[in-house]
Amino acid sequence: MTATGDDEDATGDWDDAVAVVDLDERGWPLRDTRAGPRPVPPPGLLDHFAARLTPPSWATDVVVYVHGWQTSRTSSRQAVRELLGLAERQLARRPELYPALGGAGGTRPDGAAGRGFAPWPVLIRWPSRSLPSLGGYRRVRDRAHAMSTAGHAADVIGQLLGCLDARRGDPREAPLLAGRGGQYLHLVGHSFGCRFLCEAVQWAAGAPGGTLGWSTPAPPGRPFTVDSMLLFQMAAPRDAFAETFTELAGAPLRGPVVATYAQGDRATGFWHLRAEKRTGIGHAGIGTAPAPVSGIRMRGTDDGYPHAVLDHRFVSVDASHVFVRGRGPAGAHSDHLRAESAHLLLSLADHSR
Repeated sequence: MTATGDDEDATGDWDDAVAVVDLDERGWPLRDTRAGPRPVPPPGLLDHFAARLTPPSWATDVVVYVHGWQTSRTSSRQAVRELLGLAERQLARRPELYPALGGAGGTRPDGAAGRGFAPWPVLIRWPSRSLPSLGGYRRVRDRAHAMSTAGHAADVIGQLLGCLDARRGDPREAPLLAGRGGQYLHLVGHSFGCRFLCEAVQWAAGAPGGTLGWSTPAPPGRPFTVDSMLLFQMAAPRDAFAETFTELAGAPLRGPVVATYAQGDRATGFWHLRAEKRTGIGHAGIGTAPAPVSGIRMRGTDDGYPHAVLDHRFVSVDASHVFVRGRGPAGAHSDHLRAESAHLLLSLADHSR
């Protein structure tokens, strides 16, 4: 991918690289036909993924992005393009902050030179539109929950991640300390999209990882291993990890579960409180969890994240001073597409090496 230079559009030329998987209201994948989008026949699900989910040879990392509430098909693609464009710019501006990515002559833990950060984005889209009201928020909340419980989203995304894991590049050709396929796998969610990722990882029963960056032991017998999970403004109660996503402490995650929050996020504050009688993670941070929660402040783009700061199972990141833009019912709920967010993603990728 090429940087955008002085252009204020941070999306770069990522549009052509984005692999898109569309889900219907049941959480089942759709395919394009002459008659419009239609559900993929169940016997053809793995073939459907196989045709779309082979990481290109140039990729060093795979970034799976799931959008949130009130996100259109077009804006979801723009969001992942913008986040990766911001990461590209940040890495070019301050490479010394990410030595394992090859910045400033950096090396991986085995002493080999880093190959940089060339992420391949996989976008998972789902029907998230509703009226910007309490009723609309509840409707999408119920839909997201149903898609993962009564529907198919959890096992479908879990199988998607398993397919990606199986198709990572040959480690003999890509000299990385990554999982068995040679490329790192990162999950990024926003709003209700965070729930889908948590459900999918919890659903997995999968295989050991192999990345050496994090201290968490790789759980045995898993179908895939994820190197990091970054959850922006999660639309779930503060105690969701202790009450709903209880298996994440021992899930196929080699790296941390990192969740941002901001007090200017009205969607997970004002609306979430009225819809679920509890404040959301995106407004007040992770509350209780199956493992200790480390609370930190989001850092500026010139201030690095030491390994010890992020090397915890759960990390709650206060971004109240960064995510401040946004008017109307949602407030700053969608103000996560920031250079500081890209810095956090790059830091997780760097420490995964």
